[in-house]
Amino acid sequence: MTQVFDVVGKSTPKRDGLDKVTGRTRYLHDLELPRLVHGKILRTRLPHARIVRLDTSRARALPGVLAVLTAEDVEQRPFGFAKDQLALKRGKVRCIRDEVAAVVAETPELAEEALALIDVAYEELPAVFDPLKALEPGAPLVHEELATNRHHLRYQFTHGDVDQALAEAAVVVEDTYRLNFVTPACMGTMVAIAEWDHAGNLTMWTTTQAPFLYQRDLGDALGVGGDRVRVLQPPVGGNFGRGLDVYPIDVIAALLARAARRPVKVEFDRVEEFVACPTREPCAIWLRTAADRDGRLLAREAHVTIDGGAYTSWGSTTPYVMLSTVAGLYRVPNVRFDTTIAYTNNPYSGSMRGYGNPESTFAVESQMDDLADRLGIDRLELRRLNASKPGDVNPQGFVLTSFAMRECLDAAVEEIAKDPPPIATGWKRGVGYAGMFHVGGGARIYRSDGCGAIVKLDDFGKVTLITGASEIGQGSETVLAMIVAETLGVPLERVDVINSDTSVRPWDVGTHASRTTFVAGNAARLAAEKVRTQLLDMAAAQFDEPAAALGVKGGWVFFRRDPQRRLQYEVVARAGHFRDGGRVLVAESFYDPPTTMLDKNFQGNVSAAYTSAFQAVLVDVDPESGRVVVRKVVSAHDVGRALNPAAAEGQVHGGVHMGLGYALSEKLVVDRGQILTQTFMDYAVFKAGDMPEIVVRLIESVDAEGPFGAKGLGESGVIPVAAAVRNAIKDAIGVRFTELPITPERVRAAVGARQR
Repeated sequence: MTQVFDVVGKSTPKRDGLDKVTGRTRYLHDLELPRLVHGKILRTRLPHARIVRLDTSRARALPGVLAVLTAEDVEQRPFGFAKDQLALKRGKVRCIRDEVAAVVAETPELAEEALALIDVAYEELPAVFDPLKALEPGAPLVHEELATNRHHLRYQFTHGDVDQALAEAAVVVEDTYRLNFVTPACMGTMVAIAEWDHAGNLTMWTTTQAPFLYQRDLGDALGVGGDRVRVLQPPVGGNFGRGLDVYPIDVIAALLARAARRPVKVEFDRVEEFVACPTREPCAIWLRTAADRDGRLLAREAHVTIDGGAYTSWGSTTPYVMLSTVAGLYRVPNVRFDTTIAYTNNPYSGSMRGYGNPESTFAVESQMDDLADRLGIDRLELRRLNASKPGDVNPQGFVLTSFAMRECLDAAVEEIAKDPPPIATGWKRGVGYAGMFHVGGGARIYRSDGCGAIVKLDDFGKVTLITGASEIGQGSETVLAMIVAETLGVPLERVDVINSDTSVRPWDVGTHASRTTFVAGNAARLAAEKVRTQLLDMAAAQFDEPAAALGVKGGWVFFRRDPQRRLQYEVVARAGHFRDGGRVLVAESFYDPPTTMLDKNFQGNVSAAYTSAFQAVLVDVDPESGRVVVRKVVSAHDVGRALNPAAAEGQVHGGVHMGLGYALSEKLVVDRGQILTQTFMDYAVFKAGDMPEIVVRLIESVDAEGPFGAKGLGESGVIPVAAAVRNAIKDAIGVRFTELPITPERVRAAVGARQR
C-alpha cells in the first residue's frame, strides 16, 4: 500500500523564493557594517614572471588609503588543496590571476585609484600552456621547488583483464574528447568580508559551501586556530561548486582587515570574476570501448589529461568522479583508467556542478552511440542491454541498492516521441540520448561524510531545526523543514531553519556531491524522531496512557484507539515545561552514511545510494548556417522519492540550462595564459530565449536508506545534456563531434568537410 504523507511529496514553494523575486533578499554584496572599508587586489598581467620591483609608496601616500600589503608585509602560510600557493605572491607570478598587492581604502574608488599608483616591474619568464608540453624535458617549471610540472595527483585503476577483452572483442572504438574551460557565470561575483575583534578573533562573511572546512583552512592560512574563525553565510547569488575551496580573496580580506583594524569588504567586478573565478577544468579524455557481436560491453579504457593550471584546486581532482562514470555508467567487467595532470601557466580550475561527470559522460555516451553504429545495433537497445540494475556491484565496489536506470530510459524515450513540433524547410532533425550515473547518498571523499542537526520545540509550538547544511540556493532549507514537519507531525509553517553561523550550527562536511537532502535530511529526521519521542513521553502523563499508544499528526497528539481524544502538540509541550521536573524538548543527531572511502586502488563504496538519469534531446540543424536549435529536452531522473516535486523539477531545469550552454555556446577563451572572454558580450551563456520545451519525469525508486526514500538530485540535470545534444546533432546530420562547445562555426565546417 502506498504510504500517505501530510508534507512530504507535496510541491512546496521555496522558503526564500518570495524575498528573492521581490528584491528583499540581502546578499553578501548588499551587506554593510559599521566602519566598513573596501579592499582591492592588484594582479599581474603576465602569466609567468619574476617580480623585480614592487613600489607601493605612492599608493600608501594617497589620502584615504588605510593600508597597502605585499608578500613582504605579512606572514603567510601556504593554502589550497595541495598547499601550493600563497595569497600574496612572493618572488614570481605563475598565472595572470596571481595577486601581487592589495589595498584597503575608505571607498572602492579610492582603493582602485591606489592600485594604479603601485609600480611593479617584472622579468618575463618562458611559460608553458599545454599540459603535455609541460612534461617535456626542458619545459619551463611552474614551481621550481618541485623540479617537475607533473602533478603528484594520479588516478590509476585496473579491474579485470582489459588486454584480453580487447583482443577477443568483435568491435573496438576509440576517440579523444576535448573539453574546454567554462566558468560558473554566477549572478553574484566572488566577495568576502572580514572583521577582527580586539581579542584576535576573526569573523568572515562568505559564500563558502563548506563552512567548517573553510574555517579550518582559513585559520591555517592565517596562522591562527580554526577556533578563532567564525563563519557567517548570507544568501548566495550562485555557486555551482565555486565555494568549495579557500581562495586568495578570503585570505587577503582577512589580512587587510587586520592591517586596517576595521571590517573590510573585497568584491570582484564582472571582469575580475571572469579572470579570477575558478572554472571547470579543461581536459582531454582518450577513451576506448570494446564489445562482443551482440553488443555486450567487454572492456573500457580511458586516459584523462588535465591542465591543472598554476595551482591545485578541485579541478585537478575531478578524475575521482570521471573514473566512476567510466567504470559504472554501464555494466563493463574490465576497466583500465589512468591520468596525466600537469602544472601550466594557465589559470587553475575548481569544482563545478557535476564535478568531472559532464566531461566523462560526454565521452562515454558519445562513444556508446558510435559503438552502436559500428555494431549495427539500435542505440537504445545497446544501452538497455548494458544498463546497470539494483543489486549490481560495479568494478569499483559501488553497491547499487535502489536504481531505476532502465525506467528512466523508457520514460525519456516515451516522452520525446510525443507531439513533435514542425520543422523548417531545409533543416535536419535529430534525436539524441544519454544516461548518467552519480552519487545520490553522499560521497565519502573525506574521512567523514556526516552532518549534524539539532531540533528544538518550544512552548509556542515553534520547531527550530539548526542544521549544519548550507543553503546555496538549491532549496535545502525548504526540504529539510518538510522532513522535520513530516517526522514530528506538525504543520510545515511552524518549522524554522537556522544554518548560517558556525558558532551556532552543528558540524557538516559541506554542500557538494548532491548530498544535502540525503545526509542532512537523515540527520534532521533522526533528531526530529527523538523530539517526537520526547513529546509523546510528555503527553503520556497528560493522557494517562502509555506513550506507545499515542501518535502525533497534523499538529495533534492523539490516542490511537480513540483519535478524538487529542491535544494540540504545543499544549502538550507547554504543559511539560510548566511543571516540576519539566524538560526542554530538544534533541541532536549526527548522520554519517554507511559508506566506505576509496582505498589506494580506488576500491570502496563511497555513497549510500546511487542515482541515474536519462535524457532525450530533439534538435533541428540548419546545414547552411550551422545553427542548432534545441526544440525539446526530456529529463527522467531516479530520485528515490520526490520530497518536493516542484523543487526537484526546478533543479533539473537549471541543470539543463547549464548543460545546454556547455554543449553549444560556452567557452572561456584562454590564449597563452590570457583570458580573452571577460564580459557577457564575449562569453556566450545560453540565453533564456533559446531554452526549449523541457519535460521532467521523476522516477521514484524509494531508497531504503534515504530520508523518506529520497536520493540526491542537485547535479543530475546538467550531467548528460552535452552528450545527448551531441548525439542528436549526429543523428540529424551524420557528423560526429568530439569537442565542446558545438558552435555553428564547427557545425558548418564539419558539414562542408563531409560534403567535400
